[in-house]
Amino acid sequence: MGASLRKYLVAGLLVWLPLAITVWVLTGALDVVNGVFGALLSALALVMPGAWRDSILSLQHVPGLGLAILAGGLLATGVFVANIFGQWLLTQWDRLMSNIPIVKSIYSSVKQVSDTLFSSSGNAFREAVLVQYPRAGSWTIAFVTGSPSGEVACHLPDEHVSLYVPTTPNPTSGFFLIVPRADVKPLQMTVDEALKYIISMGTVAPLTQAGQPCAPLADASQQPGRN
Repeated sequence: MGASLRKYLVAGLLVWLPLAITVWVLTGALDVVNGVFGALLSALALVMPGAWRDSILSLQHVPGLGLAILAGGLLATGVFVANIFGQWLLTQWDRLMSNIPIVKSIYSSVKQVSDTLFSSSGNAFREAVLVQYPRAGSWTIAFVTGSPSGEVACHLPDEHVSLYVPTTPNPTSGFFLIVPRADVKPLQMTVDEALKYIISMGTVAPLTQAGQPCAPLADASQQPGRN
């Protein structure tokens, strides 16, 4: 009786746990958006006449309005900066932010990282690889973020790659490594499949093509582009 009860409890947990975590994450994100939206409305209400103040503050209680305005604002901004005038105005804004002490360090760093990560022509987080970490003989999955450049590249004699090694089960934190290209084994799995494998702590393995065994990994030193 006890074993059957435990079996049914685990089965029920496996059904509801993914849904509960999904709702929890989405609710948290929505609360953050609504909090920022509410703060902006409160600030706006302070400078508005009394007749308008109550109407503005009442908007805080409209479900999903903050998310809808955020999505609309992002879409409108994207359309605006897609033309010549918008590009010119964006350039002037970047120049202004780059001349403000303290702010310029944070703004320029975040902008450079975001431009690199979300650029459609970039190679960051487009490839999953195997790398030995944290010691030789111990393997983990990492994502290629690019190649070393500048002063760092001058001190590295051979071809190296920059890697991001995410932690489990929270892949938003991790470690930055620079390793020789020859020490990296490329994987055929997609980035999404690799993330699922990491988050699940190895319990959700990507499926190989039906009827085909897992192909051996090619030696990274034999990859095209190496001298």
